[in-house]
Amino acid sequence: MTTSNKGESRLPPLRSAYWFEQMQHQGKASFNSNSTYQVWRSVKDFGAKGDGVTDDTAAINSAISSGNRCAPGACQSSTTTPATVYFPPGTYVVSSSIIDYYYTNLIGHPVCLPVLKATSGFTGLGVIDGNQYQAGGVLGFGSTNTFYRQIRNFIIDTTGVPAASSMTGIHWPTAQATSIQNVEFRMSAASGTQHQGLFIEEGSGGYVGDLRFSGGLYALNVGNQQFTMRNITITNAVTAINQLWDWGWTYSGISISNCQLALNMSADNRTSQEVMSVTLIDSTISNTPVGILTSHDSTSSPTAGGSIIMENIQITNVSTIVKEITGRTVFAGTSGSLTVAAWGEGHYYSPTGPNSFERSIGANSRPSSLITTSNKYYSRSKPQYETLSAASFLSVRTEGAKGDGATDDTKALQAVINSASAAGKVVFFDAGYYKVTKTLYIPSGSRITGESYPVIMSSGSFFANMKSPKAVVQVGNVGETGSVEWSDMIVSTQGAQAGASLIQWNLAASSSAPSGMWDVHVRVGGFTGSQLQVSQCPTTPGTATPPATPKASCISDFLSMHITTSASGLYMENCWIWTADHDIDDPNSTQITVYSGRGLLVDSSAGNIWLVGTAVEHHSLYQYQFTNTANVFMGQIQTESAYYQPNPDALSPFTALASINDPTFNVSSTTNTANGWGLRITDSKNILVYGAGLYSFFDNYSAACSQNQLNQCQYRILSVEGSVANVNVYGLSTVGTACMIARDGKCQAAAKDNVAKFVDTIALYRAS
Repeated sequence: MTTSNKGESRLPPLRSAYWFEQMQHQGKASFNSNSTYQVWRSVKDFGAKGDGVTDDTAAINSAISSGNRCAPGACQSSTTTPATVYFPPGTYVVSSSIIDYYYTNLIGHPVCLPVLKATSGFTGLGVIDGNQYQAGGVLGFGSTNTFYRQIRNFIIDTTGVPAASSMTGIHWPTAQATSIQNVEFRMSAASGTQHQGLFIEEGSGGYVGDLRFSGGLYALNVGNQQFTMRNITITNAVTAINQLWDWGWTYSGISISNCQLALNMSADNRTSQEVMSVTLIDSTISNTPVGILTSHDSTSSPTAGGSIIMENIQITNVSTIVKEITGRTVFAGTSGSLTVAAWGEGHYYSPTGPNSFERSIGANSRPSSLITTSNKYYSRSKPQYETLSAASFLSVRTEGAKGDGATDDTKALQAVINSASAAGKVVFFDAGYYKVTKTLYIPSGSRITGESYPVIMSSGSFFANMKSPKAVVQVGNVGETGSVEWSDMIVSTQGAQAGASLIQWNLAASSSAPSGMWDVHVRVGGFTGSQLQVSQCPTTPGTATPPATPKASCISDFLSMHITTSASGLYMENCWIWTADHDIDDPNSTQITVYSGRGLLVDSSAGNIWLVGTAVEHHSLYQYQFTNTANVFMGQIQTESAYYQPNPDALSPFTALASINDPTFNVSSTTNTANGWGLRITDSKNILVYGAGLYSFFDNYSAACSQNQLNQCQYRILSVEGSVANVNVYGLSTVGTACMIARDGKCQAAAKDNVAKFVDTIALYRAS
């Protein structure tokens, strides 16, 4: 299902074929030594029948595993064995788990959804097991390092499994740059059902959206460091959402009906709460006796745990909206209907504190440019172009690009982008690594999508001068208007690229028809072909910098993404901007030192930016910076500071530039005040954060500073500066920082006052 610009659901007309399966599949694993390695696989080519009778388990698993790929338990991670595994329409009977591999996209027909139907005697943890447990009870992949994979367009049917049998639709302990989209879960609704739809117990995610659940003990049984979940419908479950644990979680557009309990965030424990923060917005709960079950009260522990904010929640026939596990009614419900404008519990700063609250609060003032006619924040599902035929696409490889990681593809790529834009066609990037040595320009009206995360990779002297930065991918010229759609790709650098600005967004779009980026990631270093791996850029914690200087060959980029002054109207969903902290293709995932100047810079004068499930990590000066901008929605942002800091600190090897409003820091030799900001907001208005996890785990590669609430990795991590208005943060959780929020250089919120187990949490912060 897709969503229009006005937020209304629409279904495309049925087609007998899907362009993605009709295309000539020419994708390459550019740095795989096997030149015949197969990226695209249809399960039917491996013997699956999809006839609703034949057991297709072995054939499907063969389609996934073929080609000496990165298997759970045998390999931690790899970028050299990508695969897109396609399921044509049909009913695929499975008697044991479909085992997902690293860097795998499992994709079904987007309209005629293939059905994965479990047999009555099914064995295994999930119909799809995204991280199979190994002997000894360990996960096959490290859950916080499981990147780059998707599941989309399926019906998962477990109704044939006895209700009393423990049964899971998808097991998904996962991390960044992963997604599940357009999946329906059908489970037993019989009395005593033990079925669950989506099970997540570990990881550092993540994003899922456009899911539908019916039946089951739990629709969502989930725990992870942080997550964004959007557009989810749950009916007839016992408990719609069982929140196992989290540091921060954002739910948006959730519809829950005819369940017994909507959200259980209590973990049945008042003295050792496991759920630190939940943000629930733009959602409905109906015909369900209890909305939220919590273990938070004035004497629960940790004191800042169990934080929740609800905003714009429609309630119909819910007897108790919030209930505490002792039986106390916290927020009474109604047999009729009401709207919860805003309600919360936890610690708040407005702007000073801490203060404890458990009550209705004033809702955020939402700019009209960020919302639909129903007062909900604008959202839009990733386009799959299901109404188009293969003739509507231009393959970059067919048009002359090589994508082999060695050939200069700049001219070929520019030619096909220009040609497709003029003809109203969609650019299709076949899997591969496309080296560019000059700026690649994307004009208004372009639509671009990729297969198995194809990579645009800058290389050469054009991008090497820190004093004269150049865009790798430039979307629009200054003053250009219109919109662009871009999905399922990566932008990277190769070797020393100290002047590379990887994505420069200049295009101005209207707030009613914004541009979109979905599953478009920045990845700098740490992969085969990057020339920024452990052999080139090892860690050197024993070498003081200064007097030693940072290794020039490991200065990877100037700026990862810039939404410029002229830009406006951009919706970004599940985009991860990552400077590598470790080598993905090293068998031991060894840490590396790569120097990346700046993360995401937004200085758009008009703003109208939506950031849904985004993360920015390991940049020197800052991860997110908003300067002289307005009208920004953020749903569960996540950051990590550079692991090498303060050796060197944020001001080396990059010079703070006033021309782009870089922070200068108030340097102290004892408190790590010159570590990069997680989030910096200066001279801006209407900056609305619905969940933020800002983490600093290391001090010169030592993790001792972030253990047991020591908070010594860096002094401060969130900065609000200058003249601001309507700057509000819900659900802030930090790690390893003594000062959670600084206002014009002075600490406003100390971590020691907001302890929430491993993290420190504030439910609500209002800067003005």
